[in-house]
Amino acid sequence: MTYRGTRRPVTPATIALLMAMFAAGCHNVEEHHELTEPRLVRFEMDEVGKPRDFTIALTGGGPPPVWVVRADPAAPGGPAVLVQESADDTSYRFPLCIYDPVVARDVSVEVKFKAVAGSVDQAAGIVLRYRPENYYIARANALEDNIDVFKTVDGKREKVAEFPTKVTGKEWHTLGFTARGTHLTVTFDGKVAGEADDTTFPGPGKVGLWTKADSVSAFSDMRITPAP
Repeated sequence: MTYRGTRRPVTPATIALLMAMFAAGCHNVEEHHELTEPRLVRFEMDEVGKPRDFTIALTGGGPPPVWVVRADPAAPGGPAVLVQESADDTSYRFPLCIYDPVVARDVSVEVKFKAVAGSVDQAAGIVLRYRPENYYIARANALEDNIDVFKTVDGKREKVAEFPTKVTGKEWHTLGFTARGTHLTVTFDGKVAGEADDTTFPGPGKVGLWTKADSVSAFSDMRITPAP
């Protein structure tokens, strides 16, 4: 016996159900990348000249950033480092290198950095809860001897807190940035530099690295850890 199906009209309710299923599927793709265990990003595993698993972005004006992996046997995590090499002096210019494999809300990132050069700025920073043009930053500046926490909202940077800290140029330091709920903590060379609270970005996002203006900055050994 053969059964013949009956073609049913596509109703608005059916369309709504399909759209909900599609949205749920997209959400699950992002959840698949949620950080569940620590990971270490060592740039010597990348092809020299090309930062693997990163997306290069820019907030503000000026030409595109130039993020490259360079050989550096003397680096603390050697034998290679990730360097932002473009030295355009546009003041409101923030090169970013966003790590694609991780999306996290409560997370801690620690990286070794060296402020190599820059006349407008000698800055190096960590980005948390990144969505395009919306994210938190903790940055150390060797020209200003301070560490600032910023938030970038729709491409506009706003200061959350500032902590006076001696930052020596052309030397390796360790910067850490943790977001746990609304609480933000910054560490510098293993000590807490300061803490702040902010409610602007409550959800998950990517993590990454950041510089400003003409800062030429090198990075090594980025450690990403869940923050319970």
